[in-house]
Amino acid sequence: MIRIAIAEEHTIPRWALRHALAAVPDLEVVGEASNVADTVAMLRSVKPDVLILDTTMPDHTGFDVLGEIRNLESGPLVVVLAPHDDPSYAARAIAAGAHGYVSTSAEPKALIDAIEAVSRGEQVIPLGADKLLAGEEPAGSLTHRELQVMEMLSRGMTNREIGVNLGISIKTVDTHRGHLLKKLRLRNNSELTRFAVKHGYVTL
Repeated sequence: MIRIAIAEEHTIPRWALRHALAAVPDLEVVGEASNVADTVAMLRSVKPDVLILDTTMPDHTGFDVLGEIRNLESGPLVVVLAPHDDPSYAARAIAAGAHGYVSTSAEPKALIDAIEAVSRGEQVIPLGADKLLAGEEPAGSLTHRELQVMEMLSRGMTNREIGVNLGISIKTVDTHRGHLLKKLRLRNNSELTRFAVKHGYVTL
């Protein structure tokens, strides 16, 4: 029996996932959560084998949730379920610690297959993402902090808001912004936002 937990922001998709997975032989849904804080608490409490993860939950920035899970002493295997077909988004999920990636546009069987595959110790990497993981990631030169700043800027947050959120000064935020634009060869925040959305680093 594979013990499953679900971390999904929205109530109806979470309900649908729970009922669909519970109907599959050898799968048992043992927990669910709608935000990062509750997800971490749930994982510590029920210790599932596999976590189905939505990376756009409201109380955290993107893939930082995978870092939270990776820091757990006995964290679960993670299958990211996200509304992106872009290989770069999948590559980033795997690079951040996910064991598998499934797009919500895929057939339901793809999710079941992914759960079973990661439980066998395999990775589930979509076509095209493997090359990006080999070194062709479009924002592969960015630091973790620069990725955080890019996501927040792309969501329309001001330098002051970003500084408060990350616990850094406005000047430091602006320095990170300058490094972002230079590394990605972009000119302004509008181009940065388009880049982040196109490559799946943020969902608006």
